[in-house]
Amino acid sequence: MSIPDQIRAVAKRATCLYSKTDVEKALDQMAAEIHEQLSDETPIFLCVMIGALIPMGNLLTRLDFPLEVHYIHATRYRGKTHGADIEWRITPSCSLKGRTVVVVDDILDEGLTLAAILDFCKTQEAKAIYTAVLVEKEGTRLPQGTKQADFTGLKVPNRYVYGYGLDYKEYLRNAPGIYAVAAEDEHS
Repeated sequence: MSIPDQIRAVAKRATCLYSKTDVEKALDQMAAEIHEQLSDETPIFLCVMIGALIPMGNLLTRLDFPLEVHYIHATRYRGKTHGADIEWRITPSCSLKGRTVVVVDDILDEGLTLAAILDFCKTQEAKAIYTAVLVEKEGTRLPQGTKQADFTGLKVPNRYVYGYGLDYKEYLRNAPGIYAVAAEDEHS
């Protein structure tokens, strides 16, 4: 079976947890909370590539205050369905010193990647650091991981999810909602 056929089969077996409308409402709520807390700060929004590209792009258009946008690329998954050691690919080219930073990620799972990025921001002497995640997976945090985000859109059970930026083996980021893969596809 070809890779496109495999991915189509995974998508066919998946369960929709949140529709595109549900995701859009969650982004509206996140934007309102961020606006209330940070509209006077002129923050730097730091997109965690690649997964946060879609959520952050959709979040930014809902914010009507001055802000800057940069990105960071740290990953644990590298096209697999389980995490490994953190691989740093790109760090921000801007100075975070003395700035309010909002780290935007697609999902908070074990919390290790987000914890490492927060540590990086601290070493860069950011004034304040906030976290925003589209999806928070329940019951999966590791002791050394970030426990919760400052701004969260949706909560999902402990299942492998994809869509709206989240991937399944680097595919399905473009799915217009949040989907849980079938059990048979979780570790394949």
